[in-house]
Amino acid sequence: MSKVWFVTGSSKGFGREFVVAALQRGDKVAATARNTDTLQDLVDEYGDAVLPLQLDVTDRDQVFAAVRAAQESFGRLDVVINNAGYGLFGTVEEITAQQLRDQLETNLFGVFHVTQAVLPLLREQGSGHIIQISTIGGVAAFPSLGGYHASKWALEGLTESLAQEVAGFGIKVTLVEPGGFATDWAGSSAVSAEALPAYAPLHEAMAARMAGTVSPEPVGFGSAILKVVDAEKAPLRVFFGEQPTQIAPHIYQQRLDEWAEWAPVSREAEGK
Repeated sequence: MSKVWFVTGSSKGFGREFVVAALQRGDKVAATARNTDTLQDLVDEYGDAVLPLQLDVTDRDQVFAAVRAAQESFGRLDVVINNAGYGLFGTVEEITAQQLRDQLETNLFGVFHVTQAVLPLLREQGSGHIIQISTIGGVAAFPSLGGYHASKWALEGLTESLAQEVAGFGIKVTLVEPGGFATDWAGSSAVSAEALPAYAPLHEAMAARMAGTVSPEPVGFGSAILKVVDAEKAPLRVFFGEQPTQIAPHIYQQRLDEWAEWAPVSREAEGK
């Protein structure tokens, strides 16, 4: 039985891969983008199987209208992928309050709006799968990305609670945590704060670390996401790419070791 998808940020990158994978196997997709002209080639190829919807996920009313349009067109929603987002680059001291607010509006509140919009429908159906596109940066943190990490760490907490809240309604929830891929995340879609001279050595070190790094293309994202949405028991978390599998164990071991080292202080806090 074919599925009906609702995908944000469908114009390029990960979102485009998800939409194409669904359409190629005969599913139907409500594909959203800020500019639906970027979806015209998909409409030309797949016709009524794809519903292009203009959407800025920071506009709550527009989000609810888009979900209603998808439901009216296809009758149901089976897979909801919150993919829209961008990167904010700058140290915590460098980024402005407005830049951080804007980051949270898209990467966190955009997901929040879509999730709240689809939940009544999915609860009534007694089924559905919400997939939040997070990142290894939702597990680990790196310099010059504090604002971005704030949005993704918040997304991880919100989603873990969500998964427990809706399991009884037959709704699955998954966090997809990719590593670095060759997308526009760090390109024209990104926002960079004005650099302060004090952080020049840090920025130079980060640039040197990235120099010569070749990120893989997300060519396997389509087949990977199909494995996730078709799984009888969907994972709460799944890495996309090998990079996160190398970073996460080290990060978690570091945390466990530090907690163990400071266990006497932990007990002291209880007066023991």
